Parts: sequence; C-alpha cells; structure tokens
Amino acid sequence: MYQSFAYLRYWLRSGNAHGLHSPFVFGLYTTVICHDGQYRAYPLIEARRQALLASDQVLDVCDFGAGSRVANTNTRRRAVRDIARHAAKPLRLAQLLFRLVNHFRPATVLELGTSLGLTTAYLALADSRAQVVTFEGCPATAAVARETFAALGLANVRLVAGNLDETLPATLETLGQRLDFVFFDGNHRYEPTLRYFEQCLAKAHENSVFVLDDIHWSAEMEQAWTAIKAHPAVTVTVDLFYVGLVFFHKKQPRQDFWLRY
Repeated sequence: MYQSFAYLRYWLRSGNAHGLHSPFVFGLYTTVICHDGQYRAYPLIEARRQALLASDQVLDVCDFGAGSRVANTNTRRRAVRDIARHAAKPLRLAQLLFRLVNHFRPATVLELGTSLGLTTAYLALADSRAQVVTFEGCPATAAVARETFAALGLANVRLVAGNLDETLPATLETLGQRLDFVFFDGNHRYEPTLRYFEQCLAKAHENSVFVLDDIHWSAEMEQAWTAIKAHPAVTVTVDLFYVGLVFFHKKQPRQDFWLRY
C-alpha cells in the first residue's frame, strides 16, 4: 500500500525527455536509461536466472537488512527458486545497471547486496576490465552466488561474505583512493543506508556514480533518499522510482530530476 501511494506521487511529479534542460541528464536518459537494445551478455545471464528459478535447492537464509518483502523473519528456510523470483533484481533493473556500467566505464564497482549473483553478473559483464567487489551477508546465498560466477566464467568479481557493517569498512581500507561506481542494495533502513553512503563517499570523486535501490520501498528509505539528495557533496540526482542515481559533478548546477522509467 505504501509503495502504491509513493508511486502515485512519483508519477505525478515525473516526466520524460521533453523539457529536460540538462544536456548531461538528457543524454543519459535518452541513450542509456531508455535504451532498449540487446547485448550479448543478456541471454547468458538470463539463462542462469532460469536455472535458479527451476532449482529445488533450499537454503538457510539469514538477513542482516530490513527483511524480505514476502517474509518477516530474519532467519528462515527459503527455496532458491523463491529467492530468484522475489529477491533477485528483475531483468529490467539489472540490465539498466549493466548499461550504466557500460556507459561510465568504472574501474572499481561495489555492490552492497549480492543475493544469487545475477545483478553482480550484469555489473561484471558490462566491462570485463572493471574490478567488481560484491558483499553478501548470508553464507548460504553467497555460495550460490559463487556458483553463478563460475557458471558465467566471471574472473573480475570478488565476493566478500559477512555482516556488511563489518565487511564494508574493512574492504574499503584495502581499495585504492578512487571509488567509481556503487550499487547500494544491502540494507533498506535509514541509518545503515546513510552510514554506507558516507563510508563510500569518502572515496568518491567528481565522476563517481552511486545507485541506490528501492528508494521508495518505505518511509524510512524515502527519508534516507531525501537526506542523500540534500548532502552537500551531491550535485545531481535522478529519481527513477525503483532506483535513484547520484552524481557529484562539481560543474553541474544543483538539480534533482524525476524521470519516468
């Protein structure tokens, strides 16, 4: 119910390319966000998705975040096929992430929340030169994600297993000074979302791209999204309802966009 009202607010406020006065956002929207062409990686990853959707394997899943949309407990038995159906990013959003990485060509990509590794695969296959570091709290889910990486022959992915509150700060210390692309999908609560954002922001630069998932998932996530948009380091944001894009271009005028996707 909350998301229905949130979507109505978003729809009434959002628009398309018509009237976009930012050349940067206009180009991004028309050539990347709305791109509907195919890439060779798409069917390879979607074949893996179908295999997971058909899997009879059952996992003991632990959730360090805000929980699942379809279950309220933080530790439970879940079938791989159900995780693939409900928790894995849908094709449309995963392929948007692929196009963003393909367009911006980041050298270092962080993904906070691996799940079964399908979205990770889209991030990694968008540019095989990129170093993709992905974080997963649940050991059982991480094991299936590693099988996904092996099945797709991904050599540019490093999976870090464990509680993100502990693994993210430790891993950031081992990375270089520049963090190019981050996909935040590790916790759907206000305080952890802002904390992870600040931790990654310490290594961001003018051309970094941050993508936040489920920004209208709850009142708490909308509050976090509002706080991030108001952060002094942020210059441009794009609200696509399902995800929010954050940019730090110092020469760009301070603007927030709501675009239909």
